[in-house]
Amino acid sequence: MRHPDRDGMQAMSGVPRSLPLKEVSWLSLDIQVTFDVHDLEVMSRFWALALDYEQEPPPPGFSSWEEFAEQNNLRPELWRAAVVDPERKRPRLFFQPVPEGKTAKNRVHLDLRASAGADGEEGRERARQHARRLVEAGATVLHEMDEPIGWCIVMTDPEGNEFCVT
Repeated sequence: MRHPDRDGMQAMSGVPRSLPLKEVSWLSLDIQVTFDVHDLEVMSRFWALALDYEQEPPPPGFSSWEEFAEQNNLRPELWRAAVVDPERKRPRLFFQPVPEGKTAKNRVHLDLRASAGADGEEGRERARQHARRLVEAGATVLHEMDEPIGWCIVMTDPEGNEFCVT
């Protein structure tokens, strides 16, 4: 029996299901997570701390993003910000200003795995330590969730976007 979604995706992509993975490596895409924000500086600094990222450096030949913007006649309302993994292995986070505020619960959120490599109470304590650092940087703890499928600390960033720390 044909599965309509799978077969439809195969037809749309033009990739035969029988190709070995090495022959379809072009399907592997880098991703970027984009945040709509009010305060570029606050949000980019917060998420750099949360993920152990760094501010994205300006293009070669510029000592700062301000210098880049000035030399390219970019008005401040057109400025954006980004943070990157120092090793460039994890997704880039991009921040763009928007006039409207957050109006509903996120349909997608980030899970920060501070406890990776530790089990039980040791893992929970690592997560709690990371959550305390984030609270000092402007996050809010909503609650701890302990369910049969897992445990996490549900939080919001300085602009109210939900995320979890495990």
